[in-house]
Amino acid sequence: MKKLLPLLGLSALLCSGLFAQTAEDRASAAAYLEKTKAGVIAAAKGLSDAQLNFKVAPEKWSVAQVLEHIASAEDMLFGMIEGQVMKAPARTEAEDLKALDQLILTAIPDRTQKRSAPEPLIPTNRYGTSKAAVDHFAESRAKTIAFLKDTKDLRDHATDSPLGKKLDGYQWVLFIAAHSERHTKQMLEVKADPNFPKS
Repeated sequence: MKKLLPLLGLSALLCSGLFAQTAEDRASAAAYLEKTKAGVIAAAKGLSDAQLNFKVAPEKWSVAQVLEHIASAEDMLFGMIEGQVMKAPARTEAEDLKALDQLILTAIPDRTQKRSAPEPLIPTNRYGTSKAAVDHFAESRAKTIAFLKDTKDLRDHATDSPLGKKLDGYQWVLFIAAHSERHTKQMLEVKADPNFPKS
């Protein structure tokens, strides 16, 4: 029994640290959230109404619609993290967290893989103006960053994801930032179209 107790203590220590979120994790994710926020704001800055509402094709989204989608997705994903992910149990199987983190950073912004937005995130002009959408996004992103910095157990909860892997709370925060990066690229694609209005 005396030999068993130290082994049990060591086992508990290893398990509690298996998916630990580090200060380096938090700093890296915070920097990515700030960088992608700046990217969204820069992509929309100084655009006229004609530029904001230009569509490459009737079925394609305008810059204004992409902005709305980014802002509403931030809210939906953050709400899912608070309401579902952080109430879920930890992973039951070992996972290479760094490799999975990198998968999110690579796969989600990849515009070569097209995906359809879920019905609740299809643009409906819910914010009224693009400026209001950008302002809403900036406020929501500030909440996301504060949550990241204030929550220490993000790695301790994980749920299923569109990537076919369970993502923990930290990885869902990366997902939020990567999603906005993906759609910033979409806005830049619209702006690069040869028919994009000059003013």
